[in-house]
Amino acid sequence: MKKYCIAAALSMACLAPVAQADTLLGLYLGAEGWQADNSGNFAESGNAQSFNFDDETFTSYYAALEHPVPFVPNIKLRYTELELNGSTTLSETFEFGGKDFIVGTTANTFTDLSHVDYTLYYEIFDNDLVSFDFGVNLKQFDGTIQVAGTVEGNTTTETRDFSGVVPLGYLRAELGLPMTGFSVFAEGSMLAVDDSKIQDYQVGVAWQVIGNLAVDVAVRAGYRSMVLELDDVDDISTDIDASGPFAGIEVHF
Repeated sequence: MKKYCIAAALSMACLAPVAQADTLLGLYLGAEGWQADNSGNFAESGNAQSFNFDDETFTSYYAALEHPVPFVPNIKLRYTELELNGSTTLSETFEFGGKDFIVGTTANTFTDLSHVDYTLYYEIFDNDLVSFDFGVNLKQFDGTIQVAGTVEGNTTTETRDFSGVVPLGYLRAELGLPMTGFSVFAEGSMLAVDDSKIQDYQVGVAWQVIGNLAVDVAVRAGYRSMVLELDDVDDISTDIDASGPFAGIEVHF
């Protein structure tokens, strides 16, 4: 998935002009590091099991292409790494992969919830002082959950792959601080339907370190929070919270 997203971003880069920013097309490329504090549980069937997940540093890459064609949405692709490692002492029997992991034993998990966001959006405002976007976001999961523990006295590892696409609403706003090169921004996607809830948002500050007709470069820092309450997506349910500070760089052609 990661290779596909990078390849798509490079393809978008080939479409962007290099002479002047936003003369015909505008291209944004960004990379971020995210220090997340992780918690939560998951289930394949029966009761969900909570794990003590390690804090992790994840990476995220994105590319956005903006154009002047009326009524045609702009597009943004983002890949987010979300690979969780955790363990727990089972307080009750935990069923996973068709096996019953024994109560009182230790279970370890590797949970890969990395995903790609496909965002289609429109700009309401777009200037140095105020920008505001809205649209829809399709969050595509091709994930893996692995559990290792004790089944009938033997050490056993069970793995489940799952996939699904979840549609969300999307909003983004940025406010520039005149004569400073600084701006504050907020960006997020959210869905709440029945027992499923997904929210993925970040707020922060950007500082433009290079700005001319050919390219703008900004460093960004802030806070990102992601809640993944998936209800029976390809027979997998999760309640995962990953939140923490991030920092990155954005280049605008």
